[in-house]
Amino acid sequence: MPRTRTLTTLTLALAALLTTTPTAKAEAAPRTPACRAARHPALAGQLTRDLRTALAGRRGTVSLAVHDDRTGLDCTLTPRTRYDAASLVKVLMMEATLRRAQSRGRGPTAWERDNLGPMIRRSDNAAAGRLWNDLGRTRLGTTLTQAGATRTVLGPYGYWGLTRTTAADQLRLLGKLTARRSFLTATSRAYGLKLMSEVRKNQRWGVPAGMPRGLRAHLKNGWLPRATHGWRIHSIGAFTGQGRTYRIAVLSHDNPSMAYGVRTVERVAQAVHRTLNKGRAGGIGLTPPDEISEQSDGSVPQDAPDAPERPAWFAPGAAARTARAR
Repeated sequence: MPRTRTLTTLTLALAALLTTTPTAKAEAAPRTPACRAARHPALAGQLTRDLRTALAGRRGTVSLAVHDDRTGLDCTLTPRTRYDAASLVKVLMMEATLRRAQSRGRGPTAWERDNLGPMIRRSDNAAAGRLWNDLGRTRLGTTLTQAGATRTVLGPYGYWGLTRTTAADQLRLLGKLTARRSFLTATSRAYGLKLMSEVRKNQRWGVPAGMPRGLRAHLKNGWLPRATHGWRIHSIGAFTGQGRTYRIAVLSHDNPSMAYGVRTVERVAQAVHRTLNKGRAGGIGLTPPDEISEQSDGSVPQDAPDAPERPAWFAPGAAARTARAR
């Protein structure tokens, strides 16, 4: 048997042994969000209380990470807990594609743009699959490492939607689109943010809820039901305009329905927008339940096995280290 085929077979066998199938249950969401802002302690205290209220009585497992550039405020709630990323991983694919184009001294090709646009604007899975295969695990892992997203683990067996990620890592990836100190140029950042501001209307639920007029939302969502942990409902976004930028990442699972998870995420987002924009009326309300599809984002086939928690060969940079060792 050829050496490559032997290694592939061994890798899949070991992954299968490490795969666990936890018992699905509706866990109680932690109720201890913590906000810090050295120069604005009253603001941090207010948002901590507002977030605690937003999550009161909500079922499911929730993690969040928030950063406001203007005040230096940071909020977290179990930011290192891993979740199946579902369609959130498409932001990583976009950044890796833009970073590759830069390294070759060019902008995105027509083929890359033809896949990036649909993948972000309407969460097109075929486009995502083409980019995932074209980029390869080494380039994707290197992008994660350079972003500091070291707890994110690429999905096994080609199932990119089973990439395991955290709220903290998603906030770091968003930061590469908003900060000047980034591996992305100003042109690449502007292109990526533009795509995320053009997400189709029926996918603009989540972190924009409560956003006041005058700001612009750049977002990506993930919504995936699985036999274990119920609905994964995730929403991440950067908010820009009127001299400020802030980022929100909310990840959750163990939701009994998509609508329930969306409401939890939007309650968190409302609290953040209200506190950071005190005195300004919210321009975007909660998404009506009849506008939530209750259909998967399709990022993972129904019969796909659960991902191992963290086999070494799926860690960021592992593929590159293996290649060098050979």
